[in-house]
Amino acid sequence: MQFLDKKGRSSSVVQAKPFYKPLALLFRQALSATYYAGLTKWKYFPGWALKAPTNMKISAGAVGMGCIGFPNHPVWEMTTACNLNCSHCHAGGGAPHPAELSTAEAKKMLREIASIDSFRMMVFTGGEPLVRDDIYELCEYSSSLNLPPVIATNATLITPEVARHLRDCGVTCLAVGLDSAEPYVHNKLRGSARAYVSAVEGIENWRALNMPLQINITAMKENLEQVPDLLQLASSLNASIVLLYQLIPMGRGDNIKDISLSREENQWLMETIYELQRKLTTIVEPVGAPQWWPYLVSRKETAFKKYLAQVTFKGCVAGKGLCYIKPDGTVWPCPFLPIGTANLRQKSLRQIWEEGDGFALLRNRKNLKGKCGTCAYSELCGGCRGRAYALYGDYLQEDPSCFLDSPTAL
Repeated sequence: MQFLDKKGRSSSVVQAKPFYKPLALLFRQALSATYYAGLTKWKYFPGWALKAPTNMKISAGAVGMGCIGFPNHPVWEMTTACNLNCSHCHAGGGAPHPAELSTAEAKKMLREIASIDSFRMMVFTGGEPLVRDDIYELCEYSSSLNLPPVIATNATLITPEVARHLRDCGVTCLAVGLDSAEPYVHNKLRGSARAYVSAVEGIENWRALNMPLQINITAMKENLEQVPDLLQLASSLNASIVLLYQLIPMGRGDNIKDISLSREENQWLMETIYELQRKLTTIVEPVGAPQWWPYLVSRKETAFKKYLAQVTFKGCVAGKGLCYIKPDGTVWPCPFLPIGTANLRQKSLRQIWEEGDGFALLRNRKNLKGKCGTCAYSELCGGCRGRAYALYGDYLQEDPSCFLDSPTAL
């Protein structure tokens, strides 16, 4: 069928999704946030909930809360080019990938994403997405398909003019990476003497437009003790959400395995998040630590709490709530899980999503091995598949960072 974009141009694409989602989906989103607030005794949840219409637009398509924010959603690593040189970059950012999808190929991909009903938003990441000349065109195109775009960025290139242009192209949120509240540490990790100052300026330029902000933090040994200050900083910047990643060894991060967190440090981090969440104005969701969800439930577990948690919390979403597309069109179940060779240049995204390498295995938690395979929390958590792959070379193995002593599944 013919579809007119915002500039009146005609192209043969799928019909754009209606923006308003079914009431059942909105109910699931509201239930997830409300239940989370109850478990964490989140003092500032009512104020956060007042922004629910905006937050739900950002998390469009969410069927609950889980690793990397909210399932279901697609992420495209649109380039490996970057203006910084972060020591922990999972994409190994720097120069452009020699076989990055063209603008035309990217639009075809977006049309395919729009054709899959469970995908209702779009994440553009990198590298640094803003170094691609077609970023505005692709964001506008994504928005025209009712796939609200979110951009993961280091924010150093967000001038007032860039911020306005992104807003006008339909970008709903910026996800900005901050590694420390201390400029020196952030600059060291990012490989630039002005990385911190430029990032904060970029955030202020975006927030000046009253647009939603997400803060991404990568926790590792080098900045672990600064996480409480970082969460307070994110709260003071009026971030709507914080995704608190743990370093998973891959990309350039593969060369610094010795600074990824131990089991004991993972436990300390979960306990720290729990203690801080009640006093923050932003919501915090750990990434690469699906033990967070059973940890919340197990503090005072009841059968009903566990049941409700399994309805609202999804743990690891690799391949079952997340689709990660590399610059050359290769599709992975997760940015930290480099398995499968399926490529959009040879197969449709729908075929890969429904039948792709590893996707089917990951969607059935009965395929998990070791402690994760016998754990009573397997449906609620599932362990970090990326961490299992990094250590064992087997993405179905147990998560080596798990600190929970859970009862064995019956």
